[in-house]
Formats: sequence, structure tokens, C-alpha cells
Amino acid sequence: MTNPYAPGSGQGDPSLSAIMSERRQLINLAYRLLGSLAEAEDVVQETYARWYALSPQEQQAIESPGGWLTKVASRICLDLLGSARVRRESYVGEWVPEPLPEHTEWFNGPSDGTTVDPADRVTLDESVNMAFLVVLESMTPAERVAFILHDVFRYPFADVADIVGRSPAACRQLASSARRRIRASHAPTTSTAQQARVVKDFKQAWEAKDINALIGLLDPDATAIGDGGGITSATLRPIEGAEQIARFLTATNRRIAISDLTILERTVNGQPGLVTQLGDVTMSVMAFDVVGDRIKHIWTVLNPDKLRPWTAD
Repeated sequence: MTNPYAPGSGQGDPSLSAIMSERRQLINLAYRLLGSLAEAEDVVQETYARWYALSPQEQQAIESPGGWLTKVASRICLDLLGSARVRRESYVGEWVPEPLPEHTEWFNGPSDGTTVDPADRVTLDESVNMAFLVVLESMTPAERVAFILHDVFRYPFADVADIVGRSPAACRQLASSARRRIRASHAPTTSTAQQARVVKDFKQAWEAKDINALIGLLDPDATAIGDGGGITSATLRPIEGAEQIARFLTATNRRIAISDLTILERTVNGQPGLVTQLGDVTMSVMAFDVVGDRIKHIWTVLNPDKLRPWTAD
């Protein structure tokens, strides 16, 4: 996996510009570690708060401010991942990582209506597609941190060990275990163009309430997961099987006047997806795992707390 981010330089220059230039790297790192943009933003804010709590002498003594910020952010994420497992046990229904739009559709911004700083945007690549993030959720916190830092951000195991609090050899084992999980869940790559065609066909079949067409586009063992967080209505358990998913989707369209429901083709975490809107309100964001010409997994996020980047203020 290639690394689109160079580890922070800024060696010996703790100036404001050098420090703030690390923000994009920190947001990208924290989102991949936590699967939540809101939590990632909180982590970065806390990281900077800790930096500015240092005295000028302490800041000057740090050889690489970028490395220091990455270490602090990673440790905060590691702690949060441990507590997140407890929180998600009490989460209402299924928990799905927070979906991200492509940058041209990124609406989340300050309350004064100004656009989002590019430094707050997550770079969309294969390490943020929904299927990948879901696999990350199955890892232990230490596995996830070791794997993301080393395999995605290309940090040497000696640096990872300092962050995780284990030996370099142990971190190498953690990353290896994480890779096995990735390989076990990895399906043959389907081109983006083919994924887009399948998602488009799925949209048209859904709009037409064509159960047979939907079944034909779904893998027989397909799974659909909805995340409402107890705030909006969503299935509390995964729906399994092509026919069951197709019937659920067409039943949803019967409950909502199809003329009022708009289904839009959008990029979700760097891959073709769908967004549903009722009037001007974003109701859900759907991410897909397409294998060949069939849909293997559907993740639908309905929790409004996770839809901020998709909503124009």
C-alpha cells in the first residue's frame, strides 16, 4: 500500500506554520485509526492542545515536532480504541464507520458558512474504503495502530514500538496478524468503472422496485447493515441473503413516497455509492462492496451524527 503522506518534517522548527502543516497528516491518521471523522477532529484538537501546553523551551527541545505530534495523536487514538470497544457494546444496533464524500461534495464547514480547510479533509485511497475500514474494526487496538502506522503511513517498527509500548518485534507480529485479517477478507479487485455500473443498475432497480433485478445484482450470500445509532430507524441486525435484502429495500420505498425520495450516485470513501435525500435532507449514505458483477455487502449509515460532511449548513 503506497503512502501519500510523508512523515512530518519540520525538524527543529516549532513555528506555527510548521506545526499547523501537520494537521492534514494527523486528520488522515486519526480517521483511519478510529473510523470516525468527529473523533479524529477531537484527537487532533487535543494533540495541539498538548503541544501548546508545553513551554517554549520544551517545544524547542523537540527535534521533530511532526514526529512528536504523530506520536501523541497515535497514543490518544490507541486509548480511544480501547474505550470504543466498550462504548460500541452499548451502541444501539450495528456500528458502521463514518462515511466520507469526495472533496467536491464536502459540505461540512464552520457555522459561518466558510469552506472547509483542505487540511481537514481525508485523502481518499484504498485505505479508507468502507470494506477496509470494517476489517480494521475487527482488529485489536494494538493491531490496528501497528498496521496503520507501518503499512499505510510507512513508519518504521522502532517508531511504532515507541507509540504502542511494545518491542519492535512484537509490533511486527501485530502488523503481520493485521495483514492476515486483511488477506482473509480480501476479494478480487473490481474496477471502479465496473463498480459504478453495478451501483447504477442497483439504483435503477431500487427506484423501479424491481425485486428480481435487485436479487440479480446481489450476491446470494450478500449482507446489508444499517447504522441508525438509535437516533433514526434502522435494522438492529444485519439482513442476510439477496432476496431478503431486495424485499426490505422495496418495502422501504413503499413506506416513503418514491417521488419524494431522491437517490443520488455519489462517491463514498473513494468508491461508487449512493446517497438518499428526502427534500433537502440527507437521509442515508450507502457504501458497497462489489465483487465482480455482484454486490457482496451494503453498509447504510442513517445516524445523522455521522452525516455532517454530507449536509449543507
